[in-house]
Amino acid sequence: MQFVTLLKPEAVKVLTSASSKKRLMQDIGDLVGGAYGMNAGRVVEALIARESLGPTGVGHGVALPHARLDGLNEVVGAFVLLDKPIDFSSVDRQPVDIAFALFAPEDAGVEHLKALALVSRTLRDNSVCSKLRANPDAATLYTILTEENSVQAA
Repeated sequence: MQFVTLLKPEAVKVLTSASSKKRLMQDIGDLVGGAYGMNAGRVVEALIARESLGPTGVGHGVALPHARLDGLNEVVGAFVLLDKPIDFSSVDRQPVDIAFALFAPEDAGVEHLKALALVSRTLRDNSVCSKLRANPDAATLYTILTEENSVQAA
């Protein structure tokens, strides 16, 4: 599995407006709705429901919100870089400025886990996160993510 199969260029965005976790979830819902034709309200509901089970802030300024949704045929993602970090109830209590949201079909088994592992492994790499944080341009962020993964997979 590679980022290029998970992520469309139009599902990458730099946000200047997210001031809270809830607002970020709404922005992700809008982004995913536009990029993949999903119902933004359902996306937000699914993210909030999953977040109620436990925070998806994994530390070092990174969050991996994810949810399963009816009507999806494949695992898809959205990447958001925030210009101002927000509280995300992360395990290390650090504010989040990088969020990669994953959405999987209700019946997705191993593919969802593979995607989550790929994203988690990539965003645990400090050099990748540094590159992402230093490039507040959506097209550049997409390139960094998709090229980084193909180099690691080689």
